[in-house]
Amino acid sequence: MSALSPVITWTPPALRLVDESAFPARHVWCIGRNYAEHAREMGADPTRETPLFFTKPATALVQQETVDYPSETRELHHEIELVVFLREGGRDLSPAQAQVCVFGYAVGCDLTRRDVQARAKAEGKPWTMAKGFDQSAPIGTIVSATDWAPEPGMRIELSVNGVRRQQAILGEMIWPVPELIAQLSREVTLHPGDVIFTGTPAGVDALERGDRVEGRIDGLPELRFQIL
Repeated sequence: MSALSPVITWTPPALRLVDESAFPARHVWCIGRNYAEHAREMGADPTRETPLFFTKPATALVQQETVDYPSETRELHHEIELVVFLREGGRDLSPAQAQVCVFGYAVGCDLTRRDVQARAKAEGKPWTMAKGFDQSAPIGTIVSATDWAPEPGMRIELSVNGVRRQQAILGEMIWPVPELIAQLSREVTLHPGDVIFTGTPAGVDALERGDRVEGRIDGLPELRFQIL
């Protein structure tokens, strides 16, 4: 009889907070087209319909100074986003209940293999691999919800090599954070450790090797990384 294989264990990514403590991430949920101008640039109707949700694995989350240019693409796009971290979960939450579940916030970037996504859409196939590849969700340092909360007038922006490409205010979200979490909880049961990317403004564009990316939201630590 052959020897048993060693037990393989997995631990969730431990994401860094400003106080150097860690947040154990469970799963990443994302929303598409949550800013009207971005919906239009993607050829979609920006009316307030049921949100479009998709997902990434927790292992896509990284907090590091460099991100590898992914394989199987020639069109890697940036999407700056406010990211929300949950300390509690539930199902069929009200917006007020959803807000209580929030642990903290950070700046994030939803990296997308746009050509892979476009081919999948054209062929009527799922586009999971356009979003859920390695290192596809870089985030900044997390700030506790007791120390920061989103306000409608706060700016969100992304620059590449010092040139601003995306800019909006958080009040331009079609679905604000509490409503967005409540809507997601009608689709799935949310859990402590869940991470929610809340959508990107207009101005998404391609990244090349060597590009330096800077993401900012008023009052949160900046997100900075270079594409290798």
